[in-house]
Amino acid sequence: MNTHPGFPYPLYLVISTADCLGKDPLWVAEEAILGGAGVIQLREKHLAFPGFLKLARRLKQVTDRHGVPLIINDNLAVAREINAFGIHVGNRDIPPTRIRRDWRPDCCIGYSVEYLWQLDTAEAARADYFGVSPVFNTPTKTDTVSEWGLDGIAALRKRATKPLVAIGGMNAANAQQVAEAGADSIAVVSAICGAASPREAAAGIRHAFSGDRHPPILSGKKADIK
Repeated sequence: MNTHPGFPYPLYLVISTADCLGKDPLWVAEEAILGGAGVIQLREKHLAFPGFLKLARRLKQVTDRHGVPLIINDNLAVAREINAFGIHVGNRDIPPTRIRRDWRPDCCIGYSVEYLWQLDTAEAARADYFGVSPVFNTPTKTDTVSEWGLDGIAALRKRATKPLVAIGGMNAANAQQVAEAGADSIAVVSAICGAASPREAAAGIRHAFSGDRHPPILSGKKADIK
């Protein structure tokens, strides 16, 4: 696995209150960071602006404490308010061209790619990385057209010059195959958020994606949510 120099985060956690299944999302996020998650995206499709902003502020305190970038899903107002590392958008969200115009020039923009032709668009040109969405169909990705599969990742890798972040049905069982197909990073939702131990789940998935010969040794440090 060769992580793209422009996106050095092999394990990308996508988190929401609903996907944490009753667990505190701040606790889940910190445990996942301690297990190896290098970047976090907060995705709250059904949370009103005040609640989204409050959660984003609290989550950023956690990510800042660990030096981990925080990306906001499809809400430029929240991203700007908390000075997030970046924003991730899809085909039916605010376009990257507008984000580049309305936000700071060094913000990181992720753009979900569902078709090969998207690579040749003005929106793709303004993105920093592409979300390959979805690699495999999953209940957490209900607004997509079809699945890419491993062959789709390989096809994108041949044409794309920017980092590829694979999302959709990602877990420890398929992580290595996804890396070998050409993904630079693996974005995980349920396999970490829904796990009894997000730290162990994150460590196992990162280990599988990176193809390490030795299993990870987990720190005994406890997540400290304030």
